[in-house]
Amino acid sequence: MSRTTRPRRRLLAALAVLSGLGLVAASSAVADTSLYHEQYRPQFHFTPAQNWMNDPNGLIWYKGQYHLFFQYNPSGNTWGNMSWGHAVSSDLVHWKQLPLAIPQDDNEMVFSGSVVLDKNNSTGFGTKTNPPLVAVYTSQQKATGKQEQALAYSTDGGTTWTKYSGNPVLDIDSANFRDPKVFWYAPTKSWLMAVALSDQRKVAFYSSPDLKKWTHLSDFGPAGATGGVWECPDLFPLPVDGNPKKTKWVLVVGTQSIAGGTGTQYFTGDFDGTRFTSDDPSGYTAPSGTTLNGFESGSYGDWTTTGTAFGSAPAPGTLPDQQSVSGYQGTGLVNSYNGGDGSTGTLTSPDFTVDKRYMNFLVGGGNHPHIDGAGDGSAPPGQVFADFSGDTYGDGWTATGSFANSGPTTESLPGQLGPKTLDTYNPDGDPGTGTITSPTFTITSKYIDLQTAMGRHPNDQPDPTAVNLIVDGKVVATATGANSADLNWNSWDTSAYLGKQAQIQVVDQNSGGWGHIAVGDIVFSDQPAAPLDNQTAVNLLVDGKVVRTATGSNSETLDWNSWDLRDLIGKTAQIQVVDHNKGGWGHILADDFTLADDPARNSLQRAHWIDYGADFYASGTFNDAPDGRRVMLAWMNNWNYAQAIPTSPWRSADTFPRQLALKTFDGRVRLVQQPVGELSTLRGRETDIGATTVKDATTPLTVSGGTLELQADLTADTAARFGLDVRTGGKQRTRIGYDTATGEVYLDRTASGQVDFDPSFPGVHRAPLALKDGRLRLHVLVDDSSVEVYADNGHGGQVVLTDQIFPDPSNTGVDAFAEDGTATLSHLRAWRLNSIWKK
Repeated sequence: MSRTTRPRRRLLAALAVLSGLGLVAASSAVADTSLYHEQYRPQFHFTPAQNWMNDPNGLIWYKGQYHLFFQYNPSGNTWGNMSWGHAVSSDLVHWKQLPLAIPQDDNEMVFSGSVVLDKNNSTGFGTKTNPPLVAVYTSQQKATGKQEQALAYSTDGGTTWTKYSGNPVLDIDSANFRDPKVFWYAPTKSWLMAVALSDQRKVAFYSSPDLKKWTHLSDFGPAGATGGVWECPDLFPLPVDGNPKKTKWVLVVGTQSIAGGTGTQYFTGDFDGTRFTSDDPSGYTAPSGTTLNGFESGSYGDWTTTGTAFGSAPAPGTLPDQQSVSGYQGTGLVNSYNGGDGSTGTLTSPDFTVDKRYMNFLVGGGNHPHIDGAGDGSAPPGQVFADFSGDTYGDGWTATGSFANSGPTTESLPGQLGPKTLDTYNPDGDPGTGTITSPTFTITSKYIDLQTAMGRHPNDQPDPTAVNLIVDGKVVATATGANSADLNWNSWDTSAYLGKQAQIQVVDQNSGGWGHIAVGDIVFSDQPAAPLDNQTAVNLLVDGKVVRTATGSNSETLDWNSWDLRDLIGKTAQIQVVDHNKGGWGHILADDFTLADDPARNSLQRAHWIDYGADFYASGTFNDAPDGRRVMLAWMNNWNYAQAIPTSPWRSADTFPRQLALKTFDGRVRLVQQPVGELSTLRGRETDIGATTVKDATTPLTVSGGTLELQADLTADTAARFGLDVRTGGKQRTRIGYDTATGEVYLDRTASGQVDFDPSFPGVHRAPLALKDGRLRLHVLVDDSSVEVYADNGHGGQVVLTDQIFPDPSNTGVDAFAEDGTATLSHLRAWRLNSIWKK
């Protein structure tokens, strides 16, 4: 998969020294900024020396080396110019980056794919004595955006590659046909390809005798999680419970994540050489309860409407000019697409009494959440400093770079007040860069309110798209976009600068996706502007206030949502379905509002996730690995914020390699994972900590380090929440916990360090794991900018969570914690992990 989407060195704990019972980080007087030792540079995860990287590609073991190819921009630190980079390792731990393998050219970018050893020289690219390595990759045509499958081959062990003159070898005339995983399928003596039909949420299977001529076999999907496009499929067999006579096939697919953004799900099942059949049941029935409205009567009944968006009655399904709607119950649903996205309105239920623990309902449509305190988007009272309604930016405004001879742009963005905006997409598109600066003015108001839209690239990150307030030559306030075309209000509190001279400067230094910013009205006011209410949401109202809310996921497929109402039992409430959005995906879908004793589970919750963290995507497994082992790597990043993470001169890392197996748990076959055993070659001295009891407190442990492997056994006792904190210091910590009320392991990075570069980055990511006798086992890998958590209950149940973190270099502590009761750390083993990079 590749997609077009709109450092100070950490103070090195140079040596692990024994202090009491623990490993204590030694501080360095001088920051190390050498290559591979910059701030946030992972010390035992693969990263390229410099520039942007995403998906692992072409994973193969060949003549004693593991080959890792990867999506790579040889020219910069953001997505673009996609080519295949290359690295090799003899032990899956120490990596050596090699020269660029397969470059883009004037006609194509080289997207994701796989590499096979053509042992029988079926392609004719090599000889019987020197069979070729063959890369099967997605060729993305620059002129049309069409995605085709193509070949390149190497006869020198993967060092140099030649693109096949007969490319493409598979073309279905689609812009969403990508990421082929190819392997030899011995029963039919043919090559087998699994490739994504991304926008259809399907995996297509093809077969070939020679990698050149391909025959379609079957498709699988949609199934499981379908909220995002499907990408990076992988298909492989594994023995169940170590029994080679009992084998299941595993199909892996990248898609929307349960943690937000992008993630990777899997299916177990059977593959007969033509078709994959999943073990999962074909449907889902939500818990029964008291239905408030299923919208099957042909009318809204005693529910009331305003505006035109909801029409006069429930919709029978898809409305005129709407994409196909699915996932609703029966024959009717709430659909605010009456009149298209431009219509608005509300649908409100009569009062009812909350008498059950949960409200379950189906929701779909646009992703525009309810925001408390939002208004109609009008400007606050005050002096309009700029509205960009003329032919120029205004008297005294100056511009540099691409904007030197530009002016305001006539457009109609959601929230726009006047006929024009300042938009740095004009005149050169995303590649254009420069500045646009106001004349000097005196700050006379308590607030400066301004509208912004488009790219989210904050001023304190590389390549910003930002609007800055400059006082005494310094940026004292800043705003950026939200990767959205909606113009929304920002408010700068300028009360501390009254009487000061200032300028407003629009900065666009970004040439990647969403590499531009738009500015609407700028108003000097004595009050902050209210953000625009552009919600498409389902809200629960108690005493006239919104106490629960849900929105869609920019999908016409409805999915289950569940509100926990236990704190509202006995209260009088109303349901209000709101459409206040006139832009893209400016509608909401809803159905089957039911009060129930148990929560409904949405498709993300019902899916099987390889990793429940936010930073595991585009995974792949090695072809031809020795001893039949199945080893997986993934891109340790997330498309929500991938291009904004604060790293330089590289951006993105791979997860640490993990070995896969299938085990039976509670009668079901599930994937289990562990870091590859070669990890032990990085271990320094072991530190052991005996039984420690923690009660309503956080207890520092005698272990410290920025790069650690931890193995811990914990018991809940009476605690509501318990676990470990890593990378602690000051007010920072990354928390690895267990919540006894919800039965979930969680990874909390809200206070992990630098988190403000994207609003979707800080968060708590959760994974369901039922404990036996309250016991939790943790195997944790901590690096300079990541945490990987392998958690199990000691009886076969396991979950894995991977998150990036960006802590202060000096924060290297480890604590045990318990909340609302007592927990026991039965035993902790710790190793400081050595760097894989030579100095």
